[in-house]
Amino acid sequence: MISRTPIAIAASACACALALGATAPVMAAPAQTQDEAMVSVFHGIPGMTVDVYANGDELLSDFKPGTVTAPQSLDAGTYDIQIFQAGQSPDGTPALEKEVKVSEGGNATIAAHLTADGKPQLTAFTNDVSKVDAGKARLTVRHVAAAPAVDVRASGQSVFTDLTNPNEDSTTVDAGTVNTDVVLAGTDTVAIGPADLDLKEGTCNVVYAWGSAQDKNLALATQTLSGME
Repeated sequence: MISRTPIAIAASACACALALGATAPVMAAPAQTQDEAMVSVFHGIPGMTVDVYANGDELLSDFKPGTVTAPQSLDAGTYDIQIFQAGQSPDGTPALEKEVKVSEGGNATIAAHLTADGKPQLTAFTNDVSKVDAGKARLTVRHVAAAPAVDVRASGQSVFTDLTNPNEDSTTVDAGTVNTDVVLAGTDTVAIGPADLDLKEGTCNVVYAWGSAQDKNLALATQTLSGME
């Protein structure tokens, strides 16, 4: 599947920390100049280790499902992102390809994932790294799984409802540890979780619901962004 639809990415710059299923210590991002952008990559296609290329140059190798990269500083511009099965020659046909426009000062995550009906897809998400109030944290959930619409609950209460692939929703919550799960929309049938999220004050926390309901490998991955202006 090859898509060449440009996607513009624009948001504030930040330093990022990445975690898989739990919050990890904060990691400083590379220094960024005004004509650069911060870009992370999330791999959410089960059973497929890949190599990632940008404009013909290898960006990542042996990239495993369920992982999120540390942020990389890239020059602003348009990038031809190609995904190959690990070890395949970049001269061949990529499993996925999309042109992505990276704007100056931007912050984004490019997600390789499954559509609702199980087809591989690339989606570029803009990361909202704007400042949150004291004592608060931002929680964003991105539905990138081969699964129907879902509701996301925190401590048993619905936070996001009827979320569909490849959409996201975001809100500001009290900082602290939150017990979350993902249920089929309008039901109490748990699809993923429960899982505890450590939402530290002043951070932006992105949760990816990924995998395949049919293959029974649905899972969560988290990306924590800090150092917001």
